[in-house]
Amino acid sequence: MSFLYPRLLAAQAAPLFAEYRDLPVTELTGRFDTAHESAVYVATGGDRVSAEQLRELREGVLALAKRAGFPHDSDRARNADFDLELAALLHGEMGMVPAEAASRDVWAFLALVLLPDVAFWRYPQPPKDRVLGTDLTRHVFGRLWWRAQLVRSSDPSAPYDALSILGEGAFDQIYARRAALGGSPHLVRSILRVWNDLDLKGLNKRETLQDFLKRLLRLAPFVLFDGVEEASLDEELRAVAQESVDAQRGPSQQAAIGVDSLAGHDGKTGSPAVESVVPPSVEATHLVEATTTAPAESLRPGRFRSVEICAGAGAQALGLEQAGFDPVLLIDSKADACFTIDRNRPDWNVVCMDLVHFDPGQRPDILGVDLLSGGLPRVKSSATVGRDEDSEERGVLRAAIALALAIRPRALLLENVPDLVESPHFDDDRSWVEDELGKAGYRSAWRVLNAADFGVPQNRSSGFLVAMQESAFSRFSWPEPDGTPPPTVGQVLGTSMSERGWTGAERWIKNADRIAPALVGGSDRRGGADLGPTGSKKAWASLGVDGNSLGDEPPGADFPADGVPKLTVDQAAMIQSIPADWHISGRKTSSYRQIGHAMPPPLAAAVGRAIAAALGS
Repeated sequence: MSFLYPRLLAAQAAPLFAEYRDLPVTELTGRFDTAHESAVYVATGGDRVSAEQLRELREGVLALAKRAGFPHDSDRARNADFDLELAALLHGEMGMVPAEAASRDVWAFLALVLLPDVAFWRYPQPPKDRVLGTDLTRHVFGRLWWRAQLVRSSDPSAPYDALSILGEGAFDQIYARRAALGGSPHLVRSILRVWNDLDLKGLNKRETLQDFLKRLLRLAPFVLFDGVEEASLDEELRAVAQESVDAQRGPSQQAAIGVDSLAGHDGKTGSPAVESVVPPSVEATHLVEATTTAPAESLRPGRFRSVEICAGAGAQALGLEQAGFDPVLLIDSKADACFTIDRNRPDWNVVCMDLVHFDPGQRPDILGVDLLSGGLPRVKSSATVGRDEDSEERGVLRAAIALALAIRPRALLLENVPDLVESPHFDDDRSWVEDELGKAGYRSAWRVLNAADFGVPQNRSSGFLVAMQESAFSRFSWPEPDGTPPPTVGQVLGTSMSERGWTGAERWIKNADRIAPALVGGSDRRGGADLGPTGSKKAWASLGVDGNSLGDEPPGADFPADGVPKLTVDQAAMIQSIPADWHISGRKTSSYRQIGHAMPPPLAAAVGRAIAAALGS
């Protein structure tokens, strides 16, 4: 029998989150309840869970939390143990089917109504996704249920033993590839069995796992993993894992060690699997970078090393690559964005985690890189000061500056809204940034640049900060437009609008004789993919585009000749000058948001070349 759980919808969950985030845990204990006046249930699919069952669930979770130090104490080791025990408890006792567990609103109810004290004890002052469930791979409770769902075995005596094989950081790498890998429990369980048997002595475990998963990604289009029986799948994955181990060791180390890399963990060769993969004493948000890092590879002559934060779909990194910068590390908090980067540049090292939780001390290879770059979440105007979204986005800005001060890059490049550069409402922000960087010897320059001046068919202005040490800063100058007008929307999209035989394509191309308004990627706080607020939609309408939503394909022969087509995700990418062979991962809304938030690569390349010229060879 499956149970249906109360759902706390976003409109009711957000105010509670804002209220609870700064309350002490002891006060939140008095706020718990088994019901909420605004909670709803789906109509069918199981029986509604009773109030008594919810109380029993709370008591079970509290018992685990108290063993881990709740309410006043905790540490990394006990947090890790708590998460493993809680994953098994939630999955084993809640009686939910995956369809119910896929609802963010169910997990919002658990975190804000039934267990608010435990949720905010486990993650004090958490970001929204830890509580509201906007990304279930990061929710304080939801991520653990799904982790247990992926690893649960048919062994009734120890169904959840595999939870301890990989830590959360390693699971983040699997989740980042969920479209091809993480969505298959059959495949994930095989990965765990194979990984548990590997001899990883002397290897960088994080990089070996990452290489292993990338090799599986390359197989995903050609192999139906769920259609392969367990023993055969394990055998195939062992061969892939062997390739990863051999690649990490290299010929000389293989000869020196001379051991079977697929030996068991029974003490004959190598160390026990749990210790060899992820030390359980390391907190989950840091596991992905907790291991020793191998020295950076030598760069081609004239190339620079960079770190990209808030990397999104990788469009800015792509432009900077064209300017001579090769990323040592890319960071983004969205799994689909990480998967996009992995899919297009499998050799790039991308990590899925919040920037505010990243510990640069665990990545010594990024110290002193040539460039730290990022397109940060849009800092809001003074009208939002004090709101949650304002504090979150300014928190990312502060984290970016803190990272720059920690790793001391030769140059810093941050992109944001033009108002951050020009508006008096942001005077305090600019002064703070300049003061913090100035203390470390950096000089700062601000400029607003329009992508249309660099060949992009879009009236898209961005605010930039560039900071460098004095010796390089004196050689820096902002890129200047070359005077060539950008192509029109009709010129860029004409071929795609006519490729399916639309009879109105020629008329449409002639009408779309201007550049586009700025694409607006939107926010996780609002609905699906559209082309922005009312003003943007009117501008698109004047170009003959319906901006109320996105289309699945360009208009066909049966589309009215005088009809108004919608843009597809691929066409939106063309407006951003993202190359056609740069594949965006995720469903329509996620894909469009990645595109809409991106910096057009030609603009990134122009700024990157100016920075490269100042840094010299």
